[in-house]
Amino acid sequence: MIDKGIKNNKWAKNIYVKVPVVNSKNKFTGKVIKDLNNQNIKLNITAVYSATQTAKILKVINKKTKVIISIFAGRAGDTGRDPVPEFLKSIKLAKSFKNVEILWASVREPYNYIQAKQLGCHIITIPPSIIDKIEKFGKSFNQLTKETVKAFLVDSQKSKFRI
Repeated sequence: MIDKGIKNNKWAKNIYVKVPVVNSKNKFTGKVIKDLNNQNIKLNITAVYSATQTAKILKVINKKTKVIISIFAGRAGDTGRDPVPEFLKSIKLAKSFKNVEILWASVREPYNYIQAKQLGCHIITIPPSIIDKIEKFGKSFNQLTKETVKAFLVDSQKSKFRI
């Protein structure tokens, strides 16, 4: 990973080398993170789910080279757990690191945009289908009711079902 990170970093000045927080054997990649970070290589530490993982990352990085910590909110939520407490703890832990940004990854619904903004996340990655839904923000419940009922009517007409 170190050799590949050094190679990829040479592509351009705006490159962030993506490094998973653990390898496929679930071993913390702290040595890789520390080595690349100490070579002033910007990193995106990915597949993070907990503040405990964030704390481990912060212990091995310097306070000058840029680092993004990507916390996978949607996938955490898929397990029935609320990711917000982990974000709150991670953001608090990273406060003293001016070079660290917290990224809300794995968006599942438009409201995640509001959550990330309220928590103070620096970055959120949003798929186009969710961006389309965010553009509907501000509609009243009355508007939504009318649109929903019209959609029901269209669906029933398409079905050609008669009673």
